[in-house]
Amino acid sequence: MAHVALLATFTLLITCLVPITYSVPFIVLHGISDKCSNRGIMQFTQLLSNWSGSQGYCIEIGDGAWDSWTMPLMEQTAIACDKVKGMRELSEGYNMVGLSQGTMIGRGIIEFCEGGPSVKNFISVAGIHAATASIPFCGSGLLCILLDSLIKLEIYSNCVQEHLAPSGYLKIPTDISEYLKGCGFLPKLNNELADERNSTYKERFSSLENLVLIMFEQDKVLIPKETSWFGYYPDGSFDTILSAQETPLYIEDWIGLKTLDEAGKVKFINVSGNHLQISQSDMKTYIVPYLKDTSTMVTESSSSHRWLSSMWNMFVNLGGFSEDPHLLSVVPN
Repeated sequence: MAHVALLATFTLLITCLVPITYSVPFIVLHGISDKCSNRGIMQFTQLLSNWSGSQGYCIEIGDGAWDSWTMPLMEQTAIACDKVKGMRELSEGYNMVGLSQGTMIGRGIIEFCEGGPSVKNFISVAGIHAATASIPFCGSGLLCILLDSLIKLEIYSNCVQEHLAPSGYLKIPTDISEYLKGCGFLPKLNNELADERNSTYKERFSSLENLVLIMFEQDKVLIPKETSWFGYYPDGSFDTILSAQETPLYIEDWIGLKTLDEAGKVKFINVSGNHLQISQSDMKTYIVPYLKDTSTMVTESSSSHRWLSSMWNMFVNLGGFSEDPHLLSVVPN
């Protein structure tokens, strides 16, 4: 029995001294008109998983394409929040990759999701952070005919806001008062409402380890493309485009963007291509490094139990010892 106690003590010491590590997982939030089961999104997620060595999960909301157009963004964010909170794989923290409209849901999770696991790195690909001055191109199908009919109505009316998701981040520079009064998502997300500014949103957003903002040089979908870097038109005019650092959101630090930037945590990346036309080379260069998160200490998890079990078996085999069946127990998963 003495040799068994010695081996147990040695294994316990190794367990306490050697870090047990795991790779931080990531989620992907797709853009408008897309869905997780589409080939492009599946390939995108799988490639990032293969290159980073981290497990990726595409988070679907409703049926994907239809709901991405017609479900209000606050509702989409609430569903996504519940999903990430319910995923055991994300409980120790995770990274996030948002694509176009998916960046809005991603930021909503970061700022609004009460009690959710922490987001470490947020990679925004063609984000709509400061708004867009035009509804994204749709096409000529039945869905688009219905949406076009809604667009012809007052964009900030309750009807449009409740049935057209992009209306939640459409900002007409010459109609700011109506935008602040009627737009149901972005003014809250960007803490633009002076009487309703929420310090918790700023605290959560500024807690990111890295914020990667990828803009496409030939983007013709987002108006202006600089919105991917939080740049936008000044209130009342389409004549110029303000850089992020020239906007009130940054100067007054409404959501913590200035805080992150001054800490060196914001990466402004410009890549060639139209909207979401990212190359594999750019994915490897600008996304993958932020999914290869540093290893994290785990005190109690299934991985540590498996490691302890394998170490025990190795010492038993090397030492020629036999296990006492009265001391054998099953380690829970």
